[in-house]
Amino acid sequence: MSDFFDKAEQLSAWLPSIEGEPKIAIDTEADSLHCYFEKLCLIQITAAGRDVLIDPLAGFSLEPLFAALTGKELIFHGADYDLRLLRRVGFAGPTRIFDTMIAARLCGVTEFSLAALIESHFGLKLTKASQKANWAKRPLSGEMTDYAVKDTQYLHRLADIFTAHLQGLQRWEWFEQSCEKAIRVTEVLKEKDNPDAWRISGSGTLRGLSAAVLRELWKWRDDEARAADRPAFHVLHNEQLLYAAGRLAQGQPVEFHHLRGSRLRRFQEAAHRAVHLPESEWPVFVRNPRPRPTREDEDRVGVWKKKRDKVAADLSIDPSLIAPRAVLEALVLNPDEGRTRLLPWQAGLLGL
Repeated sequence: MSDFFDKAEQLSAWLPSIEGEPKIAIDTEADSLHCYFEKLCLIQITAAGRDVLIDPLAGFSLEPLFAALTGKELIFHGADYDLRLLRRVGFAGPTRIFDTMIAARLCGVTEFSLAALIESHFGLKLTKASQKANWAKRPLSGEMTDYAVKDTQYLHRLADIFTAHLQGLQRWEWFEQSCEKAIRVTEVLKEKDNPDAWRISGSGTLRGLSAAVLRELWKWRDDEARAADRPAFHVLHNEQLLYAAGRLAQGQPVEFHHLRGSRLRRFQEAAHRAVHLPESEWPVFVRNPRPRPTREDEDRVGVWKKKRDKVAADLSIDPSLIAPRAVLEALVLNPDEGRTRLLPWQAGLLGL
């Protein structure tokens, strides 16, 4: 049974119970699948043998909660998204985390989703029915609260299991360094308004007018999504944008049956504006200033890859945990930069 806090008094009455708790299991839910302006909709916490759901939409200050979390180790499963959400609403961030996803991967676990870990260690199969639910709606259904609670209910036990595994494998320092990095990367908030955001997956081959059309249609879609406070894919999917850009650039008609009324009119205006853009206003593709690898460079990257893969195979972990390909290329093209992108344990495994 969980407690749902939608009043400041409830939160204040509960906070003293976690004062002496060194570790707090925490997770969050947002409504990014249902709106443009993503909101933190729920904070789940398991601590001192109690499961608590806190409602950030109820309007009371979360500062007392954030103050209570200061100095404690926070247990997450995949901390990046949750920490970014919490920072956005005023959380200064933890000094120490235990990320069970990182721990599982460093132990060589290949199925490392929370559901997979819970099923593997506790024999419980979690339902995914609420995975895409609208967490901004109130009241939450019983199914949703049950789903939310289970996101933190098992984290303490998983942390204990993986602490033993990591120490047994002598990988505890690797884990600590990786968790410290996970905290640092969330200190930089991702930009929502990126001028190149229109360069969606699949657009790399578009040039000239078709690229110009895609850019204009993307801007139209973004404006529509903002105005309606709905995710962009509710207006038009990326595949549909690419399809429309290709056809319109060739002078062919495009029709989407779900576009009607004023939205259809604005789409048509954007399409007309796009196909009549002068060439001087088409997107300019600037070549990447990074030096392109020569054949000799590629061979050297291959040597690093072979070394990395052998080390990973010996340790039974994913090679990308040691160094993704981009880092291997950096080690060849810009060794100093490449080394700065490696944690000490990763550099050590590569002999650096």
